[in-house]
Amino acid sequence: MSVTSTYTVTGMTCAHCVQAVTSEISELPGVDAVEVDLASGAVTVTSAAPLATEAVRGAIDEAGYELADA
Repeated sequence: MSVTSTYTVTGMTCAHCVQAVTSEISELPGVDAVEVDLASGAVTVTSAAPLATEAVRGAIDEAGYELADA
């Protein structure tokens, strides 16, 4: 069973931003797919199991962006 979660990332302005965020989140264990909507900042992650928010926050921070607080 797959789990889909959506996060909001701030600071992305271009295709390079999208690639950086996608790359970092894709490296998290269990992640199957990452879709980024640059216009809205929405990042949809499909994974084998729920991801810890702190793990996602860390990946986004590593890419140089910020996870918006829900």
